[in-house]
Amino acid sequence: MTAPLTGITVVDLTHVLAGPFSSATLGDLGARIIKVERPGTGDDTRAFPPFVDGESAYFAGLNHGKQSIALDLKTDADRAVFERLLARADILLENYRPGAMERLGYGWADLQARYPQLIYGAVSGFGHTGPEAAKPAYDMVVQARGGVMSITGEANRDPVRVGASIGDIVAGMYLTQGVLAALYDRNRSGKGRKIDVAMLDAQLAILEHAVAITSVTGTPPERSGARHPTITPFETFHAADGLFVIAAGNDALFARLCTALGLGRLDRDPRFATNPARCDNARLLKRLIETVTLGAPKAHWITTLEAAGVPTGPIQNVAEAMVDPQILARNMVVQVVPNGAGPGFTAAGNPIKMTGLPEPTTRDPAPALDGDRAAILRWLDDLDTEV
Repeated sequence: MTAPLTGITVVDLTHVLAGPFSSATLGDLGARIIKVERPGTGDDTRAFPPFVDGESAYFAGLNHGKQSIALDLKTDADRAVFERLLARADILLENYRPGAMERLGYGWADLQARYPQLIYGAVSGFGHTGPEAAKPAYDMVVQARGGVMSITGEANRDPVRVGASIGDIVAGMYLTQGVLAALYDRNRSGKGRKIDVAMLDAQLAILEHAVAITSVTGTPPERSGARHPTITPFETFHAADGLFVIAAGNDALFARLCTALGLGRLDRDPRFATNPARCDNARLLKRLIETVTLGAPKAHWITTLEAAGVPTGPIQNVAEAMVDPQILARNMVVQVVPNGAGPGFTAAGNPIKMTGLPEPTTRDPAPALDGDRAAILRWLDDLDTEV
């Protein structure tokens, strides 16, 4: 089996999360990732806890299987090495603040002229255009400003940040999509393109129902806890021993839910017969459902509803999710092998399942800072010799 990006080389200047998430995805698809880091300190996440024997599990989870070379792009010798890498690379990724690459002499205009085949992928807080392009940003800032926090949390409570760093991660996903589209286009044109992804833009792009509601009604949606604002019943419900979720996303599923719970023909009641009516009466419907579900444990109701074909499930913590048989069956928990005498780590697997794409249960180690310098330089020398 051959991974689809086998033979593609990525020079990765990114650090922390959004960019490394993108390059990790490209690596899972077969690309060679050469991580260019700051001498002495490297990627900031090398210093992020938790640690095992002084090595960061956070860093390993995002950077396994990559190679590392430390370069100071303000020195002539390291610039020469970097430019040899650019001449052989298919993709350059960076997440510096806009203008930083231009000051180094490696902005898009400079690179396009010297390396016309190179695809340039950039991710930043606010993008490379607009009045606030130069401002710094982190996940928390774009979740707040992009509208996500305004709809996250319980009604009449303070807004909360989504627990996962979706400000970075979603931007990294969009960066990967842009890079792959540019690779496809290069097969036809022979030329690279620049991809400019803003974390703030990506937050607005994922607000599917919120944008629709606001544009039609003129009133932005508010926080509604676990409940979906436009589908009912679609939220958490109490059983005798705790909460579980029900997601009856259409009228047919709601009818099955009523039968499974012994609610009679509640689905024919005008207050609940259609999804808009159910949304108008969501609080009443929740009480009616919970008069039944409070009478037995959540495991009973999950089994009952699954048998009826109604989407449902437990609310699992991360430890429970990591041993979920379905997740394990999909190879979504993998082991990062030790780097020499260093520690091993556990990481999330590759959610992209593709025919012909290898599915190893382990991943190569995360690189030591500058640990692949000799191998990378030998590779460049060998290529120069071939030419």
